[in-house]
Amino acid sequence: MTKSIISVKDLIVQYGDFVLFDNLNFEVKEKDVFIIMGASGCGKSSLLKVLTGLVTPNQGRVLIDDKNLLDANFEEKKEIMKNCGVMYQSGALFSSMSLKENVMMPMELYSSYTNSEISELASYKLSLVGLADFDDFYPSEISGGMKKRAALARALSLDPKIVYCDEPSAGLDPISSKQLDDLILELNQNLGTTFVIVTHELNSIFAIGNNSIFLDRENKNISARGNPNELLKNPPNEKILEFLTRGTK
Repeated sequence: MTKSIISVKDLIVQYGDFVLFDNLNFEVKEKDVFIIMGASGCGKSSLLKVLTGLVTPNQGRVLIDDKNLLDANFEEKKEIMKNCGVMYQSGALFSSMSLKENVMMPMELYSSYTNSEISELASYKLSLVGLADFDDFYPSEISGGMKKRAALARALSLDPKIVYCDEPSAGLDPISSKQLDDLILELNQNLGTTFVIVTHELNSIFAIGNNSIFLDRENKNISARGNPNELLKNPPNEKILEFLTRGTK
């Protein structure tokens, strides 16, 4: 049986009197491409911030590889997060650094590799995402799709078990979006990396997601979970059907 690499238990997130999540529970299995989906305002990005330790919930546990992120002290949290890479929606590449320097930075901060090893590994990570000849290019010199690939290479720099992606296809044309989807699947299958992806792009959801949750902003919880293609075939409620068909059925 496949092991759970992320376990979210009894999660409550509240801002003043406004409750965003009320007793949220779900599991992410190793090697999942796990989709977090739902209508605008349901808390997708907020949940991602909880999973990456940027937001502290009012209640609950977030276990990453059986270690409780929320109870960890600074040093323990740093060790846990070394196993987690983040690909931000905008890419968030440093404009004054080359692509290679962007990928090198996490290794310079958090690894014990030598400078020559870091340089070699950064080039290798860029080659993994199809940017083998772009080490010395700057973010302003490449396309939007290539920026996403470079951001993914940086997220992979410390060989994480988990990569979190916030709307990875946002702003991309359909061809670039499909190429990014194909790349995520390739990395998932070849490296065994678990991906947790916030997205509303239906093509991506159906193409790469093998598991998912649908956040319901009205009941402040999960109203559907499972393989997106199976949810489309057998929707448990009208909300998930409307979301997955964009209201055409």
